[in-house]
Amino acid sequence: MTRKQPVAARSNNTVKKPKPSFAETPRGTADRMFRTAMECIRQRERYARLVASGTNDSEQMSALRVAALCDEILDEAVAAYEACAGEASSGDDEWRRHANALWHASREYRRREAGTNMSPTGKGGSLQKLALEYDLEASALLALKLALGGFRQICPDCELESRPQTFVA
Repeated sequence: MTRKQPVAARSNNTVKKPKPSFAETPRGTADRMFRTAMECIRQRERYARLVASGTNDSEQMSALRVAALCDEILDEAVAAYEACAGEASSGDDEWRRHANALWHASREYRRREAGTNMSPTGKGGSLQKLALEYDLEASALLALKLALGGFRQICPDCELESRPQTFVA
């Protein structure tokens, strides 16, 4: 005689995901991307000022390392925005249009900046190639600054200036 096993009762309770924090929302990741891009620009401008003022090579190289680290963090912020914005429903929010413009400008900036690390190939015209790459990188940096300005105008709270600052001793 076979014994029937009791059927497990189905639970009507569905497992609900906890509400994501603001930092995990598309707007939160856009704000993160904004702050990271701002820091990239600030560090690139700092490096340019050091070069222009003729500081020693070790200080310039240190500043360049910090700028490169900020660029890597921008890559992470862009990837986080891509993942989060791709999951979200496409709304027609003004901030979303500016965040997408910032996303495009950030990707172009990183693509152009990465291209300058390659040495020019070929014997003839290497100076022209270098000048062209410089102009393209400067153009990408300007586009990034403009996208930052547009996003800041729509989302003035993205810079966290109104929040209290605490310093750890």
